[in-house]
Amino acid sequence: MRTENIFPTKGNLINVRKSLQLARMGFDLLDRKRNILIRELMTMIDSAKKLRGQISATYARAYIALQRANITLGVIEDIENGIPIENGLSIQYRSVMGVELPTVALDAPEDPEVTYGLYGTNSQLDVAYLCFHKVKLMTARLAEVENSIYRLANAIKKTQSRANALKNIIIPNFEFSSKFISDALEEKEREEFSRQKVIKRQKVHREELAKALERAEDPAGGEPK
Repeated sequence: MRTENIFPTKGNLINVRKSLQLARMGFDLLDRKRNILIRELMTMIDSAKKLRGQISATYARAYIALQRANITLGVIEDIENGIPIENGLSIQYRSVMGVELPTVALDAPEDPEVTYGLYGTNSQLDVAYLCFHKVKLMTARLAEVENSIYRLANAIKKTQSRANALKNIIIPNFEFSSKFISDALEEKEREEFSRQKVIKRQKVHREELAKALERAEDPAGGEPK
């Protein structure tokens, strides 16, 4: 670290020590934040893995049932067009250590009502309809989880970068500055102490010299005759 612009004064030492204390406190807070975000991320990753497995299995059942429905009923495009489009999706946000995570809500019942007529359909179509409805609900949840994972990963990366900067650059610089100023002030104190000792010896020497001169000028010791 460059020391040309560091002036070894007590005021600067106090300021550097305060900055060092704040930097250490900031590192502790960032480290705590990082650990909380990592725990949240691990939970989200587990949920995402579980949801992906469930969605894949449900999709497989849905497509098999849809294929069977197409085979037994023919092309079911007319029935498909009669199913209403889902528009009950809403997104809100919650904060985890300053990171905004989405909460995706789909206003749809777990057991949906059949919107097509039972005449001209069969159970395979019902199975496909229910499976795709479950996929829709799970997809909304998966979108919430995966978006949260992405945001958490970015936040952890930024937090780690800031913590590393504090730990490896800022805190060592403040520690070096504090030691440099402390050493310089101690050296000044030693020099001042040595200077005072020299001045004191010179003063004593002058006093002794003055007394010696007085005795030399008054051989009788100043006693009256």
